[in-house]
Amino acid sequence: MVEFPEKFDSEEELDDFISEPSAQLIDLCRNWKGPTVVLGIAGKMGYHLGMMLVKARDRSGSSGEIIGVSRFSDSEARRKVEEAGIRTVAADLLSPDAAAGLPDAQRVVYMVGRKFGTAGSEELTWAVNTLIPQAVCRRYAGIPIVVYSTGAVYPRVPLESGGADESLPLTPLGEYANAAVGRERIFQYMSGVTGTPICLVRLFYAIDLRYGVLRDIGEKVASGETVDLNMGYVNVIWQGDAVNQSLLAFSQCAIPPRPLNVTGPEIISIRDTAERFAELLGRRAKFSGTPATDALLGKTDRTVGLFGPPRVSVEKMIVWVAEWIKAGGRGLNKPTHFETRNGDY
Repeated sequence: MVEFPEKFDSEEELDDFISEPSAQLIDLCRNWKGPTVVLGIAGKMGYHLGMMLVKARDRSGSSGEIIGVSRFSDSEARRKVEEAGIRTVAADLLSPDAAAGLPDAQRVVYMVGRKFGTAGSEELTWAVNTLIPQAVCRRYAGIPIVVYSTGAVYPRVPLESGGADESLPLTPLGEYANAAVGRERIFQYMSGVTGTPICLVRLFYAIDLRYGVLRDIGEKVASGETVDLNMGYVNVIWQGDAVNQSLLAFSQCAIPPRPLNVTGPEIISIRDTAERFAELLGRRAKFSGTPATDALLGKTDRTVGLFGPPRVSVEKMIVWVAEWIKAGGRGLNKPTHFETRNGDY
């Protein structure tokens, strides 16, 4: 049973907690052998996913290297990954010959993608999100792949719907979201062509104290800025729970690929969340805009039925974020733009 701290006193303590695997994941890993390759490990979630894989492997008594692949344009990010016990391989997966040089694997986590900066360089977003999957599926033909997708592949849905489930047609708004649909379609096609079992993880808003929707709201309240209510509701999930469920998704890899929504089951109000931060931070929340009657929301009945609910509650996340902000804890300065309604990132 994981004990929840009242607050986190350092980034090292935070990273260690986020990367704690569940007993269910440790059990899944018991019979794993051979290498696990994580493509795109240098992103915001990759480090924690790699750490969790190392812990789950060691505690389960299984074997096999954990190998992280990225361009590693940031040498400090590479150092951190290697210190966690992960072998690193530098590769630009847009290069035509990159896939041939990728290490062998018994399972693959695909975390490659591009979102922010799409506006003005849409062609690069489409290239990253739709060209690389074909090469990866050919290189790892027949090897299970968990693919990080996004809840942005769905259109906005009415609040009373409870969120989009995995059967909803993918008709989103904006270049990034449609490029993400394109990524899924290439994986679906290549799964059949190459005989590769795949699970598509449609992630909505993972929460780390240094970034995420709750950090965005908490910072605005703390600094006296207005909180935009136009996108009035969201789902969020603790980053440790998101990573844990994503790795459990290896049990769901299939041909054709099986989609899974990974997020919190609660629909949270942006206004109510800002008011809670105001209470915890001793500030007054300021607002602009009016909540719409629809939002980008995901229903998690399938995922909760398979893996159980997330371990960390929304209230616990809010308290942790508020304590982190009060203590001057570092932020990544990477806003989520959750309030965006036109799909323009």
